[in-house]
Amino acid sequence: METFDGLLRHALVTTAILCVPLLGVTGGIGLAVALAQAVTQVQEQTLSLLPKLLAAGFIVATFGAFGMQLCAELFEDALRNIPGLVGG
Repeated sequence: METFDGLLRHALVTTAILCVPLLGVTGGIGLAVALAQAVTQVQEQTLSLLPKLLAAGFIVATFGAFGMQLCAELFEDALRNIPGLVGG
């Protein structure tokens, strides 16, 4: 059970490291675009989606290798802990 808890903790930390920066940046851009739309009274949906999409693409392109390295480490950790998970 201790092996499973450690693996689950590693998976949750990896997920947080991968998702929180992306969600923070896109949320901040969404807030800025919403304020700009409220000030100018332009309510076009593509104006709100496009900047967030471009920012998310930039972040994934920039930090994608780092994210894949984290996922590979998690995968290797899971493979290494298989005997402890099945009770062997």
